[in-house]
Amino acid sequence: MTATSEKLYGHILATITIIVWGTTFIASKLLLEEYTPVQVMIMRFVIAYVTLFALNHKLQKTCWREEGIFLLLALTGTTIYFYFENRALTISSTSNVSILLSAAPILTAILAHFLTKDEKMNKSIVLGAVIALFGVALVVFNGTVVLNLDPVGDCLAVSAALCWAIYSVILKHHVHKYDSIYLTRKVVFYSIITTLPMLLLEGAPFSTEGIKRPSFLFCLIFLGVLGSGICYVAWNVATVKLGIVTTNNYIYLSPFVTMVVACIILHEKITIMGILGAILIIAGVVVAGGKTKTQES
Repeated sequence: MTATSEKLYGHILATITIIVWGTTFIASKLLLEEYTPVQVMIMRFVIAYVTLFALNHKLQKTCWREEGIFLLLALTGTTIYFYFENRALTISSTSNVSILLSAAPILTAILAHFLTKDEKMNKSIVLGAVIALFGVALVVFNGTVVLNLDPVGDCLAVSAALCWAIYSVILKHHVHKYDSIYLTRKVVFYSIITTLPMLLLEGAPFSTEGIKRPSFLFCLIFLGVLGSGICYVAWNVATVKLGIVTTNNYIYLSPFVTMVVACIILHEKITIMGILGAILIIAGVVVAGGKTKTQES
């Protein structure tokens, strides 16, 4: 592939991934009607691991330091991230959670300023952050006042975005070292390991009736195979092709996907304030990523 073709390939993968991830909020919302957040997590992780193992079951020698990196990626990019996200979905509306999570690129840029050598804050980043944070405030106001939701859900969503930012910075330094499927498989393995204690401590009864329902089974397979399996691989490849800043900027599309799907399937209302907040967050992300100084290949 030429450099232009590789970048185009990365853009296509990032776009498809965000469309799927924007829809996974709806699938999670439906599953959370029957299962706890931790139960949903463990089921999707197991399905994802089986899928990835079928695609690449080769073993690779790694040292303890590398295993520690896989563990950190699992905690920040899956276990803690999904726990906060799923908990937020049980409190706030699907669109609300999705929009707040779209602040992840800005948080990533802020962390990259302090934790990387080639991506520093500039005026565009600061201006974009101010615009986006004002948008977040409008979304939170919309959720609390108009939809009468608990602001705790909004805080959990923002915390999930922060976890993703940490995950992205760690991923930046290691995504080039491993095959994308192998890397994702290792991360999912540690996701299962770190989620199991949460499942045991929770001790909630597991219903087998839910997975017998076609709609629930479809959502579970969708989350596991695509959401936590294939799409993480695609995102890793896109990160290699485009770099962390450009790839993460695609997250701004997620609120649009989620709001449209939530409106169609869950009949959630899209208020003017919510739309304005989404526009401001997206504008902030675009401004912040427009003139980032990076040496990523």
